[in-house]
Amino acid sequence: MAKFVVEFEYNVDRAGRQGLHPAHAENLYRLADKGVLLLGGPLVGENSGLLVYEVETRDELQRILDDEPYVKGGLVARTRIQEWAPGKGSWITALNNSGNAAKEVPAVEGAH
Repeated sequence: MAKFVVEFEYNVDRAGRQGLHPAHAENLYRLADKGVLLLGGPLVGENSGLLVYEVETRDELQRILDDEPYVKGGLVARTRIQEWAPGKGSWITALNNSGNAAKEVPAVEGAH
């Protein structure tokens, strides 16, 4: 699975997005529940948002973005997409540890 960082730059301010915000939020919650959207939110002090997706292909990501209510509603002026290969950081360590926690660790002789 590939991870992509997506930045939406909006052509309207927050107030101008309010009419489509419920559909936008519902879409993001649905994608998060499916494990497709890993993280998302507004960039502080900017008229844009950042989202991290995990999908099989770039084409799959494009279908998801084309279905985004803000995109369909014409509220996105620019979309920046970068494939991302995270490898370091506390989140990566936590993910790796949670995967290992599910595995049985053999007992070490003499350990108490």
